Amino acid sequence: MKRKNKTGWVVGCLMAVLLSTGVLKAQSITVGGSNWTPGTTVITEAGSDYSGTLTSTDNQISITSSIPSSFRDARISVHYEANPTWHNSLAIQVKRTGTGSHTCWLCTITGGNTDFKLVPANTGTEFYQIHSNLCTATFSNTPIQLQLTGISVTIPAATYNAKVVFTIAEF
Repeated sequence: MKRKNKTGWVVGCLMAVLLSTGVLKAQSITVGGSNWTPGTTVITEAGSDYSGTLTSTDNQISITSSIPSSFRDARISVHYEANPTWHNSLAIQVKRTGTGSHTCWLCTITGGNTDFKLVPANTGTEFYQIHSNLCTATFSNTPIQLQLTGISVTIPAATYNAKVVFTIAEF
C-alpha cells in the first residue's frame, strides 16, 4: 500500500513528538490576593470633598506567570469589568511593585513598575512583559498594587464593584 499524503503523516508524527517532549506547552497565569475594599474618610465640613485617591498595599495582588521555552516572550495585559455596577468617573490603576521570584537564569520582567497604569474597561492593554531564554520561565508572586482615583461627593452614593482581569499572551 502506498501513502499518498506523506507530508501529513510526517507533520502528524512531528506534532506527536513535540507534544510528548513538552516543547509545545502553553503559557499560564494565576492571580492571587484578596478583595480590596477601600474606604473613604468621613466628610465633616460642608463644601469638602474626598481626597480623590485611594491606594492598596504594595502586594494586594500576586501574579504567577509561566511561559515555555518555545515562547521566549509574553505580555501580561490588564482590563476591568463592572461587577455588576461601576461609575465612569472612577478609575482603576495598577502598578507592579516588585519582581517576585523566578526559576530561570537570565530571565527578566520589564515594565509596569514606574508609574500607575490606567486600567481600561473590557479591552486589555499591556501591563508588563516577561522574557525567557532557552528555558521555561516561571515568575512567582509578582506583587501588584491597586489605586482608585476619581472619588468625589459628586458620584452618587452606591456600592461600586469591578473585577480586574489579567491575561497572558505570547508576542
